[in-house]
Parts: sequence; structure tokens; C-alpha cells
Amino acid sequence: MCGIVGYLGEKDAVPILIKGLKRLEYRGYDSAGIAVMRNGEMNVVKKRGKVKTLEASVNDLGLSGSMGIAHTRWATHGEPSDNNAHPHTDQTGNISLIHNGIIENYSVLKQMLKKRGVTFTSETDSEVIVQLISMLYNRDGLSFVKAVQAALQEVVGAYGIVVMCKEEPGVLVAARLGSPLVLGVGDGEYFIASDASPIVEYTRNVLYLGEGEMVIINKDGYTIKNILKDTVVSKEITQIDLTIEEIEKGEFPHFMLKEIFEQEHTITDTLRGRIQIEEGSAHLGGIQDFLTRIENASRFYITACGTSWHAGLIGKYLLEEYANIPVHVEYASEFRYRRAVIDSRTVVIAISQSGETADTLAAIRKAKDVGALTMGICNVVGSSIARETDCGVYTHAGPEIGVASTKAFTAQLAVLTMFALMLGRMRKLSINDGREVAKSLTQISQSVSQILNTSEEIEKIAKEYLDVDNFLYLGRGLNFPVALEGALKLKEISYIHAEGYPAAEMKHGPIALIDEKMPIVVLVPHDRTYEKVLSNIEEVRSRNGRILLVTDKITDDLKSLSDHIIKVTNPHRITFPLLAVIPLQLLAYHLAVLRGCDVDQPRNLAKSVTVE
Repeated sequence: MCGIVGYLGEKDAVPILIKGLKRLEYRGYDSAGIAVMRNGEMNVVKKRGKVKTLEASVNDLGLSGSMGIAHTRWATHGEPSDNNAHPHTDQTGNISLIHNGIIENYSVLKQMLKKRGVTFTSETDSEVIVQLISMLYNRDGLSFVKAVQAALQEVVGAYGIVVMCKEEPGVLVAARLGSPLVLGVGDGEYFIASDASPIVEYTRNVLYLGEGEMVIINKDGYTIKNILKDTVVSKEITQIDLTIEEIEKGEFPHFMLKEIFEQEHTITDTLRGRIQIEEGSAHLGGIQDFLTRIENASRFYITACGTSWHAGLIGKYLLEEYANIPVHVEYASEFRYRRAVIDSRTVVIAISQSGETADTLAAIRKAKDVGALTMGICNVVGSSIARETDCGVYTHAGPEIGVASTKAFTAQLAVLTMFALMLGRMRKLSINDGREVAKSLTQISQSVSQILNTSEEIEKIAKEYLDVDNFLYLGRGLNFPVALEGALKLKEISYIHAEGYPAAEMKHGPIALIDEKMPIVVLVPHDRTYEKVLSNIEEVRSRNGRILLVTDKITDDLKSLSDHIIKVTNPHRITFPLLAVIPLQLLAYHLAVLRGCDVDQPRNLAKSVTVE
């Protein structure tokens, strides 16, 4: 991991590669590097730290060339350093490679290569691939393309790679297994990248490599092959539905703030054309062919990671209440390794912003192996999860650049709410109740706008909590997962320790932490849990905790018990979680900015987690 970009054409590759790396910075990384081919020579520069550090070195050296590869690395094997950065070059200095993913049998391969006299210069698993290719090319006499293909048949794990060889200066070879790659086709030039963001400025014509496929690119064109079968694969060129404006910050200081504010439109975009007010239902076109099987399911599993898992928890509450069906929510990393009760009457819903999350993909494959119906909820058209599930629903959040997910989360909640409404109407939910929910969803945008107008007020509140090291977030029912998500956002970008808890469970442990230094964020909708949550707030107040409330109605009781209140205008009780998370996103954002943190690229995190 984490970002790949390559170029072959008539232009100078260096500015294209550097700009491509900058487009990929959002994915999170700790080092960067570039390799460029010119006049039969291959020049490699690698630097720990930001792309701007690499760019300065490249400019000082005056690198140029019409073919090259570049990479931003998120460490899996070996600490961040110049040596461990990509590209990796074989011991002959002939072949250079960039790699996303993880090689599980690298230790065995490394020992074998060492016995054959190979000297390694890094601590990474990635270097094993390029040294193996080199051995097959130089010692065993295979052609460059055949050496890459043969090497990939020996490695176990996940990879997205791009390789070049200075003895074949007009050829780029790329391959994927578990880590996405997209090929951009221009006018006499070709681009390869881990996602479309480095490509869109130059061409909208793309091809997505499938699992176990490789592409051989030269100035005359490209050929896609199956790695194992060595057969040519035919693919149609598709058009990127993406604009430069969508992947730039515009007038906002950070992508995260831009994406928080975009929720006024992205939630509505996800709902648009799908709400059926008169029927009190929703129409989700991507699952229509499987409605009978979905309606007759005996149980649902929702599997996801991180923020998407929190969305799944809310989906569980909604589906069980409206559709009266048991729902289990599991971290994909756990689901894939345990013996879950799954059969042909089970529906497994996989949620992922990127559509490439490795653990979630593995969970889908496991579910399909035992005959379950798989349904995807993701944000990226053409992603692996979109292709591998039996059916699914796209969110319409647009590209999310900030590492900490915001608009993708609320778009996922919008889809899950529509799905619960649709399935509820198919089962037991009355038309009047359905109409209430459907109508409330159409009123969301106005409520979001009102919340966003409180951003400056929330910034003032954040200034009063700069001195704290710990936060506790509390919620009940539908809002317990919102507490988890609020705590996660704070941890991710401000590095303040935070925990989300069911409000009633506070007395079973966390209450011991509460004193005058501990801020407690409490979600207090005026629903059937209101009186109970009020009692939990009293318990916090009696121990001198600092209380920040998020509520849909400010009452005298709440005023007397709190230090700060943020009001959310809420059209229906089930829409409160979708709205209440937005002020928590703003609170985390403002605290992080005030603390001087890198909001869009928090330390140690990556946007798309394509390894276990």
C-alpha cells in the first residue's frame, strides 16, 4: 500500500507522476518514490516523508523521461525510510517495481533467493517480487513479460504492481490480485494507477483490471491477459464519471471540511429517485432481480470495517424494527475467520466506501462459497465489491478524499434506511408509517443545512476542550452506533482518546473515569429513550463531568444539566442518527485543526485498506 501511478507516452513523465502522487496523498502514506526511464537508463529517487520532499529532490536532479512509475507507501513490512520506500530495484539495477498489497510467503521466497546469491537492500516484502522477477529474467532466460508472469504465479498474497525493465525501455507491465489497478487510455499515451484520481486530468477512457489479470503496455497499445491461464482478455473501455473539481479542495482549507459540507447534497443525491412517498417505500434498482430471495431470507449478516461497520449497526436496528428479521453485524476481519451460521437463505450485506476493502472482499467470497446471497453497498462504480456481489446499491457521495470518512457514512445510512423501509413495507410496515419515514427522508437536506450553519458555534465549543486527553460518547438504541462513530472520528484525526458506549452501560465501568476533566458527549433525541438518557446525564453531572449534548429539542432540563448543547432539527426519530453524526464530525474536525493535526492525512491511517 498505498498509491500507484505509471505513465508511458511522448510527454515528460515526471510532472505527470508527481502530480499523480499528489492526487493520491489522500490515501495516507509515509514515503514516496519515482523511477524514470530515459535513453536506456533508469533513475530512481526515494524519500521518506511527503511527496513535496520527493519533488524537491527530483527537481534538483533534473529528472525527465517518457516512461516511469511512482508510488506512495504505507508501511506494512519495515519502518518508513528511504530504503524501504518504493520503487524497489533488483540487485542488477535492471528492473524496477512498485507494489500495493502484502506478500504472505515473502519469507520463504526471500530465503530461497538469498541461497541463490541475491542481496536485499530493504526490509519489505515487496522487494522479494522484483528480485524474483530478476532471477527468472536474468538467470532462467525468460522474457521480461514472461518473468513477471512466472514470478506472480509463485507469490501468495495480494498485489497491485507495475514493473519496468531498462533493457525493454518501451514496456510497462502491471498486474493485480486483491489490490485495484485502472488503466487510462489516452491519445498515444497510457496511464496506470491505483484509482482514477491521477488519470482524470488526462483521459476519461479507462479499463479496470480484474482479479488475476495483467496488462502489457507499449507505445503501440496494450494487451490484457489472465496470469495463470495465459489467455488474452477482452475488455471494453468505460468512461470515468469524475471531475477535477470533485477531487480538489476548492475554497475549503481541508478536504474533510469540504466533504462534511457536501453532505447537504450527497445525502439527497443518494436518496434521489429512490423514495416513493405515496407507496411509503423505496425503489432500489440494483437489487430488484433478487427481491423474492431477499424477502424470504431467514437472516441477514452485515459485514464491514471501521466507519462502515458503525453504519451496519444502525442498519441492524432499522431492519429488525421495520422488517422483523434477525440481523447480525460483524467486523469483516472477524467474519472471514469464524464459522458463522450461513446458508442459502442468508443474505450477506457488505458495506465499503471504496469497494476494495480486503477483509470485506474476503467475507463476500466466503459467503458466496456457502450459497448465501451477497449484496454490496459501496461508493465506487466498478469496484471489486460492486463486481463480486450478486446485487447491490451504490451510494452517490462522490469521491471522498479525506481519510476519515464523513459523507460516505451518511450516504450509507441513507441507503440502509431506504432498504429497511422497502423491506418493511414488503413485510409488515403499514403504509402510513412508511409514508412518514419516506416524507422525513425528503426533508433531510434542510436539516443538514441548518446543522452546517452551526460550524462556527461548534468551533467555539471545541476551543474549550483543547486541554483534555479523553472523551466519552454516549447514546442509546439507534444512537449508540453514532456514539461509536463520533468517538472514532475524534480518535482518527485529533489523536484524542475517545470511547463510545451505550449510555446505560456507563455505570458498568466507564463511570469510574468521570471527573471534572472528562467531557461526555451525549446523544439525546426526544424518543422513547429520552427519560432514560436523562437519568444517565444526571449520573454524569453528579460526578462533575463536562457535558455536551446533541438533541432535537432544547428543554429546561437539558439546559440545567449541560455545559453545551447542539440542536439538530429532526423530521423523524429514525433520521436523528443520520443528522446527529454531522455535529460530531464538525467537533472532531475543529478540535483536530486547533491542535495542529493533519486532518486529511492522519498519521498511520490509509484511506483504502487493501491488506489484512
